[in-house]
Amino acid sequence: MKYRHDKVSDVQIAYIGGGSRGWAWTFMTDLALESRMSGTIRLYDIDKEAAKANEIIGNHLSGRSEAVGKWEYKTYDNLNEVLEGVDFIVISILPGTFEEMAVDVHMPERLGVCQSVGDTAGPGGMIRALRTIPMYVKIAEAIREHAPNAWVINYTNPMSLCVKTLYEVFPKIKAFGCCHEVFGTQKVLKGILEDTYGMEGVSRREIQVNVLGINHFTWFDYASYKGIDLFPLYQEYIEKHFAEGYKERDTNWANACFACAHRVKFDLFLRYGLIAAAGDRHLAEFMPGNEYLKNPEMVSDWKFGLTTAAWRKEDLKNRLEKSRKLLAQETEVELKPTGEEGILLMKALCGLERVISNVNIPNSFGQIPNLPLNAVVETNAVFERDAIRPVVAGKLPDAIKALVMPHIENHDYILEAAQNCDRETVVKAFINDPAFAGKNCSREEIRSLAYDMIDATMGYLPGGWKYTQV
Repeated sequence: MKYRHDKVSDVQIAYIGGGSRGWAWTFMTDLALESRMSGTIRLYDIDKEAAKANEIIGNHLSGRSEAVGKWEYKTYDNLNEVLEGVDFIVISILPGTFEEMAVDVHMPERLGVCQSVGDTAGPGGMIRALRTIPMYVKIAEAIREHAPNAWVINYTNPMSLCVKTLYEVFPKIKAFGCCHEVFGTQKVLKGILEDTYGMEGVSRREIQVNVLGINHFTWFDYASYKGIDLFPLYQEYIEKHFAEGYKERDTNWANACFACAHRVKFDLFLRYGLIAAAGDRHLAEFMPGNEYLKNPEMVSDWKFGLTTAAWRKEDLKNRLEKSRKLLAQETEVELKPTGEEGILLMKALCGLERVISNVNIPNSFGQIPNLPLNAVVETNAVFERDAIRPVVAGKLPDAIKALVMPHIENHDYILEAAQNCDRETVVKAFINDPAFAGKNCSREEIRSLAYDMIDATMGYLPGGWKYTQV
């Protein structure tokens, strides 16, 4: 990496999961729009053909006249080789296939457990983690050997356990997790502010917030815009619009799979006094299973949806077709800012900016003093040249801490289970998870579900698991 005239060149970025048919194009877009950075994107994926396709797409994009950021895309066959000498490592992988995700999401339905996402919390998130952790162990070991000083940016879910695994294997790793859920809540506050005062053109980044919690279960205890305390404004809006929720200008919860009307976060504000700072689909999965996810009818009443594996499979077909068209140059990647902050954070770590943003890292600095120091938490941090300096966010209120702690405990249980191929520790985590609250399940029913879900994903688990069956 070379710094000259307020620009950096020859930046080397390893992209693990570089065959992505989705987020990779987001990444390419933001790189193409950044004039102060250039270099090489090293693509690595177990699906080499998919990575090769993105190599062609990326180089074509970089060659367009309107692309001010110039990057060379190269495909690598070997994990160790792709890491050697890089400045940044981006990890964005799918642990398993949508067939495995179908088990994650739908098998718990036999006990009445509905999951709106199934990739972070609940039984689906935990089984996904069992597939993910062994992959992250290998990645962390390779980073320790071949790129110990590189900055590692994780986008894979379950975010907390991915980051936790990286630090467990390589404690000196410079890793952090990026998530855009906080941005979505900033956009809601921006919209309410504009609607209330007849404003236009408020930037999401102008909404100043203090972030505290764990990934996908984050909270604001402070929100401000140019001297305006947004908490009274938010409360007033909720009191007037609780029934219908907040309708985003560009989406509708009823016909957009990942959208919501934000009624869950409105309800959580009325109950706990802080602004829940993630999408309703994620927030609901952290709460007791009888509160927002009792059944599909209740989900519909709260105005969000259940993302089925069938929908994900159909969406993949659409993305594969888009990849084909991009390869054939029948269509182009649209060059407009995506709203993600990954490239902005890279710029800051290169010394081109100084940025405050939310980040997922261990609680080693006591960012949230009343959570365990080994927990991976989400708070703000200052990003600057070769440094991330966490902001002390303060304590979680006791009532919210009580909601968060079972999930932090389960992060420990699932990491332990993955390390030891221990089914009974998975059972312990299942029993401890709020998803089963109000479902009237016996311990044996939950145990049977855990064993069956493990068996169904056995093809992606280390060999030791097959010797733990009873």
